[in-house]
This record gives sequence, C-alpha cells and structure tokens, in this order.
Amino acid sequence: MRLTQFLLSKVGKYSKDYSNLPDRYIKRAMEQVEWRNPKGIQYKPNAVAKRTKYKFAMHRPWTSQFREENAPGVHHAKVFVEPIRKWSFFRGDRVEILAGKDKGKQGIVKQIIQERNWVTVEGLNCVLEKVGERKGFEGAYLQVEKPLLVTEQVALVDPSDLQATPFEWRFTEDGEEVRVSTRTGRIIPVPATAEETIDYKTKGTYKEQPKDTAANDVTQITFEPKLQTFEMDVMNSMGIKEDRVPPKYYWY
Repeated sequence: MRLTQFLLSKVGKYSKDYSNLPDRYIKRAMEQVEWRNPKGIQYKPNAVAKRTKYKFAMHRPWTSQFREENAPGVHHAKVFVEPIRKWSFFRGDRVEILAGKDKGKQGIVKQIIQERNWVTVEGLNCVLEKVGERKGFEGAYLQVEKPLLVTEQVALVDPSDLQATPFEWRFTEDGEEVRVSTRTGRIIPVPATAEETIDYKTKGTYKEQPKDTAANDVTQITFEPKLQTFEMDVMNSMGIKEDRVPPKYYWY
C-alpha cells in the first residue's frame, strides 16, 4: 500500500485532534453503506460494502457540509497528499505567507486541515464568496480565508526577530521535544491555543466532574493475571476447595 493511500485511509483521524468528540460518533457520522445482503434466507455470510474514500475539504467529518460533499453516489478524483512524518504547525502559530497575493505578510494560524496539509491564516489569503442568493434577494458577500499548503506556501516565524525561518524538532536537557529555529537557535514554543477544541476546552483548565471517573482510578491496576480460569479464581476468592474426584471413563 502506498504511503499516501495509508495516510488518507485514516478517515477523520486528524480532524478528531481538534474536537472532543468520541471516535464512535465520528465513525457513525461518516459511515455510508453502499450495499448489504437483502433480508431473507442467505446462502452466504452477511456482507456489507461501506464507503472508504472521502473528499476532505474545509469542513470537518461530522458536519452536514461534509456529508453534502460526500453524498451517496458522488465520487471525486483522487487527491495526492504529500505525507508529513511529524506535524509541526499548530493553531495560534505566527507564519509568513510565501505565495499568492499576500506574499510576505504574516498572520496567525486559524484552522488546520491535516488530511490535506492545509492551514488557514486569519485575515489573509481571502476571497469574496456570494451566499444566500434566492428569489427577491441578491445575496451577500463574505470574506472567506482560503487554505495554504504548509509544505511550500507558509513558513514559521521566529518570535525572537519576527522573521521567517526553517526549523527542526530537538530535545532539551529535560527530555522535552521542542521546535528550534535553525537560523537563530531559539526555541519556537507551541502556542497555548493548540490545545483548544471546538468547545474551547483546554486540558489545563478542565475540572473533573463528580460523574466522571477520576484519573487516579483509571491508572490504578486492579487486574492481576493468573494461570487459572475465571471459575477457579472465583472459588479461590470465596475459599471454596474442589475435593470431588472425577470417575474414570474410557473411549472405545
């Protein structure tokens, strides 16, 4: 399997990083059954054909716009995405645009679409789109930010001198992995907004609720593997000893 196909086969995997939605909900929201065995007596095992190829654009997999773009029977041309081993751009980063009408301008990363190697920069690389046109109303124009490729159209900005710079991941003396500017050697910190999700919750401000399972209870080891069956384990815990002798039997 090609690496690009493997990357795109992880349906919704990267989009989930920017939400607090469970995996089962995203899978159920995206699932499309194209064919299944009819009801009645079957002479084959039950077979279900599900859609596996989706078009990823600016909408998240659990939205109605994504379902419209990937409606049943609608198929799009294959999109080849350059695999990125380690994602290095986060929401809140200051970047410089390297192509287009806003070349040379700097802005803040607003949205990330990792399935397509896209980022949008707040207030830059915008186009006017007409929306709401209907009978008796001419519609209105909205300024929409268009995506940019992180591989060739944006560059990270060094906070020490506010200049675009190449960078690489390195480890500090404490073992923490950080982004370091190869031009100045300064650390480029990951912004705090990188942890925000669609409901604007961050890990640092989250408080455990009474109905939640406490973190200490989750990490506590309560199972000890033993070389005995479940029934034998129950008998040992209840102090029951098996003293019956099974009768002999023979196979003919």
